[in-house]
This record gives sequence, structure tokens and C-alpha cells, in this order.
Amino acid sequence: MQPGVREDRAINTSTVAQDPATLSDEVYRSLRSSIVKGEHRPNARLIEAELAERLQVSRTPIRDGLLRLASDGLVLSRRRGWVVREHTPEEISEIYGVRLALEGYAARLAAKVGDDEALAHIASVHHRGSDDVSRDARERLVDYNDLFHDAIVEAAGNRRLADLIRQNREYYFNYRIAALYSDEEASLSIAGHDELVRTLLARDGNAAEQAAREHVGEALTVILAKVR
Repeated sequence: MQPGVREDRAINTSTVAQDPATLSDEVYRSLRSSIVKGEHRPNARLIEAELAERLQVSRTPIRDGLLRLASDGLVLSRRRGWVVREHTPEEISEIYGVRLALEGYAARLAAKVGDDEALAHIASVHHRGSDDVSRDARERLVDYNDLFHDAIVEAAGNRRLADLIRQNREYYFNYRIAALYSDEEASLSIAGHDELVRTLLARDGNAAEQAAREHVGEALTVILAKVR
């Protein structure tokens, strides 16, 4: 196992019975989570036999999961094996460019079609999660950020849009960069959420889309400053 990498938790095969498709989905989600959270670092080798042993499954669902992760752009096939992909600044810019467009549209939809309960939930998630932005809470900042944006996507009520946003959002550098955020940068991120909540509650679709786009753009600026 790579130094400093946490061991993958075994899949509870009793919960997936004999359904190979369900088992493959569980393995895929477990591997994806470990990559996104940095448990498997960029350029780390992923050896099928080792992963199968750690997750206590056969190599078939491991191979299926790695192929899906390659399709997601999270791993690369290299020398008859697999490595975790490290994205270049240019690739990160492209990813955030797509996020900017999709999440801006989601905010517009949420302001226009989200019911009062959904918008109140967005505000509640924001107020509960924005209190603690201290340095030792950076991982929680990422989790809070995901919950907040998931609530907006849910309020938008468009399943295809939701799938595209979630697939495009989950990358390892979100956790890695969050750990490097200064208090000022974390506070700026929270301020972006303040503005989003204000425009959503006002049901101003134009302003909500603009606030979302600016928020994603500011996040990209911070990320690029730290990865270059």
C-alpha cells in the first residue's frame, strides 16, 4: 500500500447479495470516493489484485470499476495497469468552465421553479454549515459546500442536469485545495453562498445564475493559484 494512503474498507457483500451489477456499483463508488478524498493520491498505482484483496471482492468488479473511473477521467491505463490521473491546470479550467455553465443554470432553475420548502432548505444548509471555517475544518468545508450545491441542484428539479453536475464536480483537487484555503479565501467562498441564498430567496433567476457563475469562477481562481 502507498505510504500515507488509508486502506480501502471491504465491501459488505451481504448487502449486495448475488447481483454482480450491484456489487460492481458498490466497488465503483468505493474506489471513486477514495480517489476524490485523496486516499489514493494523483499518479498512485492502482493494482487490481491489491484492491480486490482490500475490498474482499474478486478482480472482475475491480476491473469494471476502474474502467468506469477511466471513463470519468479519474484514472488512466498505463503499462498494463492503472494510475490515478493528475489533472493539469488547463484541464481544471475546462472542468470549472463546465461547472460554471451548469451550476449557473441550476441556480436559475431553482430560483424559478423551486418550491418554498426547497429554498428554505438551501438557506438552512448554508446557515448551519457556514459557521465553522477554521483551518482544522477544511474537509468539513468541502462537505458543506457539496451539501449546499446539492440542495440547489435538487431544487432545480432537473435529473439530467443533476447527473451532469455531480459527475463534473467530484475530483480529488477539491479536497486537496480546500486544505490550503486561507481564512480569507474560505470566508470569500461563504460570502458567495450568502449572495446565492439572497438571490434564490428573492426568486431572481438572472441574479441567481450570475451569483453562481461568479462563485464558481472565484473558486477556480483560488485553485489555479495553488496548483501552478
